[in-house]
Amino acid sequence: MRAFLAKRAIPGVETTDPAASYARTVSVAGRHGLLTVAPGADSLRVTLRGVEARHAEAVAGRLRRLFDCEADPGAIATCLAGDPVLAPLVAARPGLRLPGAWDPFETGCRAILGQQVSVAAAIGLAGRLVAAFGTPLAEPMDGLTHVFPAPADLVEADIALALNMPRARGTAIRALAAAALADPDLFAPVESLEAAVLRFTAIRGIGPWTAQYIAMRALKLPDALPVGDVGLLRALATATGRPTAAELLARAEAWRPYRAYAAQHLWAADEAAVKAQ
Repeated sequence: MRAFLAKRAIPGVETTDPAASYARTVSVAGRHGLLTVAPGADSLRVTLRGVEARHAEAVAGRLRRLFDCEADPGAIATCLAGDPVLAPLVAARPGLRLPGAWDPFETGCRAILGQQVSVAAAIGLAGRLVAAFGTPLAEPMDGLTHVFPAPADLVEADIALALNMPRARGTAIRALAAAALADPDLFAPVESLEAAVLRFTAIRGIGPWTAQYIAMRALKLPDALPVGDVGLLRALATATGRPTAAELLARAEAWRPYRAYAAQHLWAADEAAVKAQ
């Protein structure tokens, strides 16, 4: 989990350190603050700054989703270990969890920025988005300088110009911001993965990959699967080449209802393989 968050930490908003702690800026009930999460003996220890004590329970609930504290690792491992490719990955990373989202809108913007670019490029764009449109902290601390932009900060912004990126991607972020402002329940739970995908693909500039990614991380739907993702296809490559998106989809039927966890294992394995090259 720390490795995943560290690789995707947005400059100015998130940091990680060698002690395996994760820190980020937050906006809670209109107030800006900081939180730090560190591993304990059998729990996660959280330190809050600038957040009123009466909001601690709500913050804990959001963190439980971010760190996937409700997962059942045993059931997930039993399901996925039946696949000959996934079995060694599950054995290598027992209990691997599915990172959620502190802020669903932030995660939606991340997903759009990540369309057709590398993780590093997407995070670079996110850092520039924060620097241009985020809210500066009154008292920056240890590299944490801004709160991620709210929908109202981006709905009329010329994002593509500020970030020097394709205009279609900037338009998609503005459309997501408009949808979030128009519908406070945009990121509320849904009755099915199919309903979630339909909800998000109805927004201009959001296709199936982005919708599935948002469903996976922001809505915490365990069967979400960003079919066609290059990392997933690369992780499943054999001597004869990579599978097609259709072949991945067919194979993933055996991973239900935990296709998102299968994707997490494949991404972790792919990132380790790329790093070793």
